[in-house]
Amino acid sequence: MTEEIIVVSTPYLPGYRITKTIGFTWGLIVRSRGLGRNITAGLRSLAGGEIHEYTELLSQSREQALGRLKDHAKALGANAIIGVQFDSSDISYMTELLAYGTAVVVEKETEKISPVRLG
Repeated sequence: MTEEIIVVSTPYLPGYRITKTIGFTWGLIVRSRGLGRNITAGLRSLAGGEIHEYTELLSQSREQALGRLKDHAKALGANAIIGVQFDSSDISYMTELLAYGTAVVVEKETEKISPVRLG
């Protein structure tokens, strides 16, 4: 297994066996745009459509929250995170983004997996 943390939104990891469940892990970031960008975004909102300044902010925030999630899981001794989800909220003029999941230790499945057959 490489040093990279495996991250999935599913409660399982195909091809791997969970050997230990460590527990809840998260990555949190709170960010805001500068005054100039807020004014630009406000003017753009008058015309309607996508507000690129906020799309960029949320995209960067998501990547940072995911990075912090991985760092936290690694510090707990995990090599994978299952059930990953994102949540966001606004606090005044700031945006909070939370990435969370379950930190686990997995190992590559060595046995050939056969499908379950009914009848």
